[in-house]
Amino acid sequence: MEDCVISTKEVEGKRVHDLFQAKMMSRSTRRRLWVPGPVIVGAGPSGLATAACLKEKGIPSLILERANCIASLWQHKTYDRLRLHLPKNFCELPLFPFPKDFPTYPTKQQFISYLESYAKHFDLEPAYNNTVVSAEFDEGCGFWRVRTGVGLKGDQETEYVCQWLIVATGENAEEIVPEFEGMDKFLGPVVHTSSYRRGDCFQGKSVLVVGCGNSGMEVSLDLCNHNACPSLVVRDSVHVLPQEMLGRSTFGLAMQLLKWFPVRLVDRFLLVISWIMLGNTAPLGLPRPKIGPLELKSITGKTPVLDVGTLAQIRTGKIKVVRGIKRLMRNAVEFVDGMVENFDAIILATGYRSTAPTWLKGKNLFSEEDGFPSKPFPDGWKGHNGLYAAGFTKSGLLGTSMDARRIAEDIEKQWKVRAVQFQGLC
Repeated sequence: MEDCVISTKEVEGKRVHDLFQAKMMSRSTRRRLWVPGPVIVGAGPSGLATAACLKEKGIPSLILERANCIASLWQHKTYDRLRLHLPKNFCELPLFPFPKDFPTYPTKQQFISYLESYAKHFDLEPAYNNTVVSAEFDEGCGFWRVRTGVGLKGDQETEYVCQWLIVATGENAEEIVPEFEGMDKFLGPVVHTSSYRRGDCFQGKSVLVVGCGNSGMEVSLDLCNHNACPSLVVRDSVHVLPQEMLGRSTFGLAMQLLKWFPVRLVDRFLLVISWIMLGNTAPLGLPRPKIGPLELKSITGKTPVLDVGTLAQIRTGKIKVVRGIKRLMRNAVEFVDGMVENFDAIILATGYRSTAPTWLKGKNLFSEEDGFPSKPFPDGWKGHNGLYAAGFTKSGLLGTSMDARRIAEDIEKQWKVRAVQFQGLC
């Protein structure tokens, strides 16, 4: 099972970052480095895009990354069959298009290759194995103090001092693992989708998938394709839309219609076409919310499921839909409707959360409740005192690109005025 469900413990170490000549100040076991440009926390798509936009304007930046590679979520915590859910033209980062020979929906490996080419093209070299443990604005000196922790090799604590801080750790920084009654009694493996790779090691086994978002639906389909017997937990209502309609991507069509019509009218259109193409999903155990998919997304951030074949397998009975979990037992699960079924394994497709409030001091920009900017999209990218957020729009890679451009443009205005003031400061 190690080949399809792997551990994601990240390697801690230290790699000398050679992009900056800095002044060093001794402070017990901590060294302090002045950074002339912004410090970006996170080397995922948001951090890379923002650094590239800054560099294009002649502004250097320092990217701090806790893992040992760029886009660690994509490289280490995604299943093998994953593809971009939206067409590539909605997912490319600023200033660098996808290769023309890439398919409409690039695979996981193709997207990782694109990101690696992106970093190479803009000569972006993050400081890897640097976990930010705190970031706080110092009112006394008017700068941000960003502190990274001691690595496993006993590396020195480092404090980076900068004028601008860009939080690009993303919406998916940490797995959400729910607690169920009797979870410690269940004898089979209970893993998050971040550790799931493919379904061949579950062949012939009865597997419960908890969560009916895009990941839960795709993992269930993958298990089915590998001759496992998946059951999908659906607690609430959910919008399932075809990935494409009328010969176009559903997302692209919706974006075009929203230029001319109000969101509720576009929602009605999408639901009518979905009903024609997919039929009524309620008898399958997938009732639709009363609010349309686009309006629901704007209010709650809940993304509609884009069907890639799971619905057909639910109709055939190869994927079973079950209600919410009441409790776990040694080899079985009891559901809220009283039904009890035996399972060999449980996969949690329960999503991720932002961790920004755990290390970012003060309530300048982020809400402590959900880790997202307090201001709704499109106004959540900028805080006070040079603090910015990239990639927290709940709008995927399209929102990432919008944030990156806005942040770079805003910092450029300040950079031209204040660059001289930074010379020689610590």
